[in-house]
Amino acid sequence: KIGHPQTLVRLQVQSVEKPLYRGTYHCFQSIIKHESAFGLYKGIGSPMMGLTFINALVFGVQGNTIRALGKDTPLNQFLAGSAAGAIQCVICCPMELAKTRMQLQGTGEYNLRSKNYKNSLDCLVKIYQKEGLRGINRGMVSTFLRETPSFGFYFLTYDSLTRYLGCEVEDSYIIPKLLLAGGMSGIVSWLSTYPVDVIKSRLQADGVRGVVQYNGILDCVRKSYREEGWRVFTRGLTSTLLRAFPVNAATFATVTVFLMYMRSEENLHECEAGPAIQQPSSL
Repeated sequence: KIGHPQTLVRLQVQSVEKPLYRGTYHCFQSIIKHESAFGLYKGIGSPMMGLTFINALVFGVQGNTIRALGKDTPLNQFLAGSAAGAIQCVICCPMELAKTRMQLQGTGEYNLRSKNYKNSLDCLVKIYQKEGLRGINRGMVSTFLRETPSFGFYFLTYDSLTRYLGCEVEDSYIIPKLLLAGGMSGIVSWLSTYPVDVIKSRLQADGVRGVVQYNGILDCVRKSYREEGWRVFTRGLTSTLLRAFPVNAATFATVTVFLMYMRSEENLHECEAGPAIQQPSSL
């Protein structure tokens, strides 16, 4: 998974009184030094289990919503993306909860003599046994508030950039253009709701040490701002943006090229079956 290396969560939730990391690069160095390169991929099981379903759900919902709206406009692109983002929260929230707990396990202020969780699935099972469905869905509201507008900007930006760059099937530079459009879409998407992601991470990490600090989203916002100032809502942003470009460039380019290939195959079969009205190809 291109974007997993896990400096983000540790930067977002570290204590302001005793910070373990000075920044993204220092966090990266510390993880390798104390936990080896494998430490960068702690908690990867959860994203690997859920990523396929999330991408299938997101692109499926977005495409069907655009068709249901009947017209491909910027507003409809935003609405379709938002719908996709909202629906995938059902998978995304528990997945990110397990990833957060796995990444924090055995590190710094969360250091324990013995590990609580063997893997991501074991993590979710134990959370469910202890806290029920409510525990599994910890951070669901903040995840919804992050994902809904974020995916709206995600698809809107991609659609606008591919049109601006003139991405056509016969274009010899289509792959670099798709990579650029996808990467920039990821950056815009994260910038649009990043402070909410910081709050989500803090809520999902809350209680790991046995003490619950926050009573909800607003309480988390108030306490975080009071203790650390406005900069707390940008903590880990550099790490996120460095990850966002390659991840989303690869995702959008792969999906678009695959869909182009499948549509060309469908057109070929239609031609073999008999004469049909041919429509201009487009992304």
